[in-house]
Amino acid sequence: MNYIVVDASLWVARLVPQDASHLVVRAWMEAGRLAETEFLAPALLLAELAGAISRRTGDAGLAAQALEHLQHLPGLRLVEMDRPLLDEAAHLAAELGLRGADATYAAVASRLNLPLATLDADQSARAVQRVSIQPIQ
Repeated sequence: MNYIVVDASLWVARLVPQDASHLVVRAWMEAGRLAETEFLAPALLLAELAGAISRRTGDAGLAAQALEHLQHLPGLRLVEMDRPLLDEAAHLAAELGLRGADATYAAVASRLNLPLATLDADQSARAVQRVSIQPIQ
């Protein structure tokens, strides 16, 4: 089994058909599923995803549907955000200039020694100093 930390930008693209990266991300995730890849994310993903979809689409109902879908997805494991993880995220944020949520995904990848997949160019450019970045193809 393969494991990859996947940030909210990919989940939003996957769950919002109007997103410019929707088709690419859907194909990438489907290929990962067929290869028995398990996607990991900090539990923060739930709030981040719901807020991003609601803001982007203006549709709270769509955000709730996406959240419900995500919570029952068999290929996703949410990582609990304990104090050591949050401390590591804070140190990465300070060291690399990452935004708080971005640092949390990088901390999960660092802690588990896994690659990080993101569509966020700034997060990718900064986090690559500490974790490997998984290209989306």
